[in-house]
Amino acid sequence: MFKIIKYTLFSSIILSLLLITACGAEPSTQEATIQTAVAQTVAAQNTVEVPNTASPSAPVIPTQTPFQLPTPLTLLTSTVPPPNTSKAECAKASLVSETIVDGTIFKPGEQFTKTWEITNTSNCVWDTSYKIVYWSGDIMGGGYVYNLPQVTGPGQTIPISLVLIAPTADGTYRSEWKLQTPDKINYGVGAYNAAFYTEIVVSSSLKPKYAVTKMELSITREPKTGCPANTTYTAYATFTTNGPLEFTYRWLQQDGNNSNPQTIELKAAGTKTVSRVWKLGRAASQNDNRWFALVLTEPVYQEYPSVGFSFHCP
Repeated sequence: MFKIIKYTLFSSIILSLLLITACGAEPSTQEATIQTAVAQTVAAQNTVEVPNTASPSAPVIPTQTPFQLPTPLTLLTSTVPPPNTSKAECAKASLVSETIVDGTIFKPGEQFTKTWEITNTSNCVWDTSYKIVYWSGDIMGGGYVYNLPQVTGPGQTIPISLVLIAPTADGTYRSEWKLQTPDKINYGVGAYNAAFYTEIVVSSSLKPKYAVTKMELSITREPKTGCPANTTYTAYATFTTNGPLEFTYRWLQQDGNNSNPQTIELKAAGTKTVSRVWKLGRAASQNDNRWFALVLTEPVYQEYPSVGFSFHCP
């Protein structure tokens, strides 16, 4: 680019000289003119050939608020207990149901499977590092410690099954078990952390004495409150047997409205629930003297205590 500028200036000088000569100017004037042109050329050359080394002016950047680091976040306290923290708050459970009713008769050395349905009533998750541990009584051929079979969350119910073997000698036997947290805290079921257990009878007799071992009676009212045209009282009776059994029973009522004999047959040890209804109208006498009762008639005669209820219609 510098070469182009010098060439342009030189051409301008030559052209000016030609014009002066053509016009017939005085020699002195021509010489002065030529010297002036040469001086301008030199000045222009010096100006062009010396580059400007000054840095270009930086663009003006609008003033901004200085960048600030964000305020450090506050670390949240973890709700998960450290590994070495006691898990006592996790040791809460309740018994929902079970198989093999108490007093079931087995032959000596007979194998059976006992299952307890247990609910996790804590706010913790029980994983398989929790254990089922022998607590008291007869071990009945099982191990002393088992791992929990599956992960169980709060409010979930887990079946705990143990394969056991009846002792070889006749008698009544009881085997008690508890759960254990990973840090060795033993706990049972309910408010008192009671052990869950199985209780059996071993008999070598060819004809064991199967019988009704328990009867539970309860009464409900519908509706629970108020005084409708009719109030219904329902009695529920649950029989428990220790083996296969056929038996006969009768309902008794305070007003003499007793039932006919009824027969139940169970193929194995277990429970059976039956019910009976008594309706009372608004005009019926109001008192606390009414009751239900049950009596077994076969294979052996047995009377059970009556259960009373109140009828009041304000």
